[in-house]
Amino acid sequence: MALEQQTGQEIIRVLVADSTRIHTQLLTDALRRDRRLEVIGSASHSRDLLDAVSTNKIDVAVLASNLDEEPGRGLEVLRELRNTRPDTRAVILLDSSKREAAVEAFRAGARGLFSRHESLETLSKCVRSVYDDQVWASGQQTLFAIQALAASPTMRTSGPNGLSLLSKRELDVVNCLAEGLTNREIADRLGLSQHTIKNYLFRVFDKLGVSSRLELLYLTFSQPAARTSGAAPAAEEPADSFAACQKDAEQGSPVAQHALAEIYRLGKDVPRDPVAAYMWYLVSERNTLELKDEIADAKRRLSQVLTAHQISEAQDRAAAHLGKAAKTAQASSMKSGL
Repeated sequence: MALEQQTGQEIIRVLVADSTRIHTQLLTDALRRDRRLEVIGSASHSRDLLDAVSTNKIDVAVLASNLDEEPGRGLEVLRELRNTRPDTRAVILLDSSKREAAVEAFRAGARGLFSRHESLETLSKCVRSVYDDQVWASGQQTLFAIQALAASPTMRTSGPNGLSLLSKRELDVVNCLAEGLTNREIADRLGLSQHTIKNYLFRVFDKLGVSSRLELLYLTFSQPAARTSGAAPAAEEPADSFAACQKDAEQGSPVAQHALAEIYRLGKDVPRDPVAAYMWYLVSERNTLELKDEIADAKRRLSQVLTAHQISEAQDRAAAHLGKAAKTAQASSMKSGL
């Protein structure tokens, strides 16, 4: 992998394919302003895109959901890429904000969803995040995915034992993933190579019958006891996904914290609670740098419907939660040092 000379960072090789030549060129020009990104190919037809992938090493593919003047053609191409080049990460450009568009893009294998109304300057941040094995999506899109997974019978393919099918090392990797760590950070923590971490994740996907990180994260919310111990979930553990998500949020998972804020804000499966939503946004922004702008926007919208007293209450609750978490971490550190 080539290195950017001044920063010493890896150069990210990007392929761009939008619905028209003009749009493709606009995206290409925007990405080339980021010195860490190297756009090695651009296409407006799926045939040219597939040819470019077959002859070049691609790290991230930025694809329009609609190609060749066919709705959904970009998602079909992504499925083909997953079969031929499974290591290629993909960002899907969405024309619609509807639930079905987000869910189908995730099902096709997208790791990032980029809306047409977002600024082009943000696109390079999206590509970087996806390259670092992060999921780039709005809170609304993430919630759509979680709801679809909750209703999907395919989650049962892992069998009644769920995560207990995994080895201890595989569970370690899943634990790190639930904390929001990238492959690089997981590798550093476990003393393994990034290639080894990827292999572990592929094996986990195969064992549990899931095809993406989002599906795996949902499964961890559903079976927290199995995740931490390798045993079948105890009877007293939360049986529903909301309770499991709440438990993981309270234990420090940034992914669960952000999802819980969205659930409370929208009132999905629970009574709408804007104070609780605001509180969890405050907590999650401490742990989720990639979603900082999005969280700030959600807080701004909530502040328009909350009173000053309610905002103060949310801030106090967030401070209490963070203080408790800090004391727990300190106690654990002191205990491990004995």
